[in-house]
Amino acid sequence: MPEQTTLNLTLNWARERLHEMDAALASLAVSAPQAEAAAKVKADDLLADLKKRRSDLEALLKTHAEAGEAALAGAKTELDAHWAGFEAQMKAYFDGAGQQAEQYQATFKDIAAAQAKAWSDSAERLREAATKAAAIGTTDLDAVLKQLKTDAAAAGAHLDTLKQTGSASWSVLSAALGESRKAFDQANQAAWTALKGAGTKN
Repeated sequence: MPEQTTLNLTLNWARERLHEMDAALASLAVSAPQAEAAAKVKADDLLADLKKRRSDLEALLKTHAEAGEAALAGAKTELDAHWAGFEAQMKAYFDGAGQQAEQYQATFKDIAAAQAKAWSDSAERLREAATKAAAIGTTDLDAVLKQLKTDAAAAGAHLDTLKQTGSASWSVLSAALGESRKAFDQANQAAWTALKGAGTKN
């Protein structure tokens, strides 16, 4: 179990980012055809660039995952850079599309839903890993899973509040997604560390 912790953390990080990318791309693909001619060209270019970034991140992840845990851990900086580029392009696009508030609010809602699914999937993977590990103290594990669910609910409630206001700028919405992402990463780290600790007690 200990050697799997870094691998699990990195894979969960990457899965969550890929789900967000997919949600953003799907949302933009729906709204792009409805844009005016000049905006449509810009949206089409953005979609092509974002699809390439998403593809590059997935390929990089696959290459390093196949090379093993050490390679994947070492690639985290490069994976972060791909994600940051994707985020920066989204921000630049939406900052320039101030009158298209409906579009970025729809994209925010789709990304928030993808984050919620990532939290749920992560909790399920943790539960499965714990079940496979022999003689792990269930009290510790139950506490960790409960905390993960509590953190997910708190992050989700914050995002839901922003969804309902409908008037926030993309920068505000993006910052909220970033806070939720950070909370996810911290909760995920704590959960896998607790599981690793439980595995080493046996």
